[in-house]
Amino acid sequence: MASGAALFVSNALVVRGGEQRPSSSSALDCSEMRHSAAPPLKDFVFVVNPKGANGRTGKEWKKLLPGLKARLGQHCNIHESFTTGPSHALDITREAIKEGMDAVIAVGGDGTLNEVVNGFFWDGKPVLAEGQGDKCKTALGLIPLGTGSDFARTFGWKNDPNQAIDCIAKGLKKYIDVGVTSQLGSKHHYFLNVADVHLSAKAGYYASMYKKFGNLCYVFGALRGFIGHKNRDLRIRIDAGEWELVPKVTALCIGNAKFFGGGMKITPHADPHSGNLEVVILQDFKWYDFIFKLHKLYRGTHLSVRNVHSRRVQSIEIEEVESGDGIYVQADGEHLGYLPRNFTVIPTAIEMYC
Repeated sequence: MASGAALFVSNALVVRGGEQRPSSSSALDCSEMRHSAAPPLKDFVFVVNPKGANGRTGKEWKKLLPGLKARLGQHCNIHESFTTGPSHALDITREAIKEGMDAVIAVGGDGTLNEVVNGFFWDGKPVLAEGQGDKCKTALGLIPLGTGSDFARTFGWKNDPNQAIDCIAKGLKKYIDVGVTSQLGSKHHYFLNVADVHLSAKAGYYASMYKKFGNLCYVFGALRGFIGHKNRDLRIRIDAGEWELVPKVTALCIGNAKFFGGGMKITPHADPHSGNLEVVILQDFKWYDFIFKLHKLYRGTHLSVRNVHSRRVQSIEIEEVESGDGIYVQADGEHLGYLPRNFTVIPTAIEMYC
């Protein structure tokens, strides 16, 4: 385990029955409540990105914590763990699952959530607690406090943490699908929300450089993405069928959920409980098409627009027809490199409070 995993314990604050005290053991020792006469308390790990949304996440979390303790403190131990850099949330999650924690809850935006989701897997397989069988018993949770929090929009939460906390407090859980992408010789990368190719992925890559401007980062990213952009011919293969030529592709989006880019309903029929992914392809778009049709993209009514096509798939392989400048690929806002890439869905992969 990377050094970040060790910080899971040193950063943790354990709340038991309203009492707060720092965790001091070298591993999370839950034996005292699991062997007591009282019913065992659940162990919830809250993975907090304190620098998210330009520091707003950390400030909002401090405000939420007293109310969270009041609602959950009698039923569970609250383990706080603050991330200190890239991939730390991933390491925290894997350590928590191996320790048998009941839930890992991402506190932040889509980036933090994406790291936590990837922490549920290792080398293409689910991470498991020792002695708990062949299925992960740890649930996923989300308290949306990030810049975009697009995945939360699929459940109608609209960056409101209270709705998410209600689901956790009431124990409302469902199994959700997870998307996974890979290419020859690379590790698997998992996503809950939307993966995308070409212009939108390039715009997302640049948007990450302007996070300090809040949701305006997506506007700045799109403007930079258009510089030097050319529509490209792609080959795709759906569900291991025949290869198809798709000419003049502007953007290709693979949705496990509906929203990306700060509220754009790009894959409006995607459902993380369906066992499928929705693929939406925009072809031969010019810069002015986005200006005149932007409202349709945000409302999710763009599927009726000429040169926009939608398909439900379980897997899709994508490659360039002619090599040139690399075609960008991202998933849940994370830049993954360039084509070629495979995308598949793992049905009912994780149980989530939602």
